[in-house]
Amino acid sequence: MTKKSFLTILWIALLIGTGIFILLSNVKSFENYLISLSISGLYSFVIAGGNGVANDYLNTKYSWVDQTRMRTIMGVISTIFVNVILVLFCNYINFIVFQKHDSSLFFSGDMGFFNWLMINIALLISAILHAKGFIEEWKKSTRKEVVEQKLIAKSANAQFESLKNQLDPHFLFNSLNVLSSLIDENPTQAQRFTASMSKIYRYVLEQKDKELVTVEEEIEFAKTYCNLLETRFEDSVSFDFQMDENTLKSYVVPLSLQLLLENCIKHNFATSSKPLHIEIYSENGYLLIENNLQQREQVKESAGIGLSNIVQRYALLTKQNVFIEKSPDFFKVKIPMLTQKISAMSLPISSESSAYQKAAKRVEELKGFYSNLTSYCIIIPFLVFINLYTYPKYLWFVWPMLGWGFGLTMHALKTFGIGRNWEEKQIQKILDRQNSKN
Repeated sequence: MTKKSFLTILWIALLIGTGIFILLSNVKSFENYLISLSISGLYSFVIAGGNGVANDYLNTKYSWVDQTRMRTIMGVISTIFVNVILVLFCNYINFIVFQKHDSSLFFSGDMGFFNWLMINIALLISAILHAKGFIEEWKKSTRKEVVEQKLIAKSANAQFESLKNQLDPHFLFNSLNVLSSLIDENPTQAQRFTASMSKIYRYVLEQKDKELVTVEEEIEFAKTYCNLLETRFEDSVSFDFQMDENTLKSYVVPLSLQLLLENCIKHNFATSSKPLHIEIYSENGYLLIENNLQQREQVKESAGIGLSNIVQRYALLTKQNVFIEKSPDFFKVKIPMLTQKISAMSLPISSESSAYQKAAKRVEELKGFYSNLTSYCIIIPFLVFINLYTYPKYLWFVWPMLGWGFGLTMHALKTFGIGRNWEEKQIQKILDRQNSKN
């Protein structure tokens, strides 16, 4: 028992003992006040302490979140068993030991009724505490998941921004290499290339903060970039665009085509006698960039920034993979075309929202059940008291107790999944039967 729990029980014992002394004690003396506090302390510490030990033990064996049904079943069984024993023990100490009543009348008459009443009160309080424990565990679980998903989202955003920031220096470095070559080979073309490069770089800056762009935008940009490459290489390089019109509204990561076209030029030689032919086309939901393989010897090993950048960005945005095919004759890259503009960064938010909604729904279901149980435990004892006090010959309280008890049992079965599983199985059987007929 923690210090906080001990102080809480102590305050409850003081308040209940004081209330009993003020309302029920005929002789207002300090001795009677101490007796009232002692009796109150006996019930409070024994019943609360016993339930606390049982509850802590169950929490170590069964999780409210992962084993809700088993935890609830074991909680109900242990609650009934523990509270019956603890209440009878306290009542025996109170009536037989302290007040010196006849022990043969312990289970009959007023003492029998008081035993039954105290057991119901103890069960009610225990049920409320169990519900409180369940809700607290769900809140902890939900908060933990929310924090984890936020960390994932922040990490994904940071990684995505890092990958996008690679594009500026990478594109600029490669473009300046092309421009440097043109200055020596053809100054007039170098001037045109510089003007066109400014337009292309403007597109790069415009797309910098976007996670996805339409295939149509990317193709138009790629055609402009291909015109620049044709200006430099003339008849040594050719490009062929064969795009399905239905795919132009799909989405790809920005500058993916430009990076792949750079790779084609960078890793292959192109001459008039052996031109490099690059095809850009769509097939089965993928955008393909294919070139005939004319691999040049690399003076130093490539850093692989372009292709790696594309693969990593797609990994953050979708579960669909980027495919790379290489043979002695060709090199091909397939990038997925996405039909919805949804990024991976939005997924953790929806997961968080889904987890919270499920937890909130579950808490509402349990609150409804425990409210029903609380009402039952309060009203039925009150009806029993009225019945026995006014007309004890006819025990009419049995009918509402049984009727309401049956409804409460059905509510428990539905809340803790037994009824729901049966319904789902029956629905699945009907669907399977219909499918087999079809």
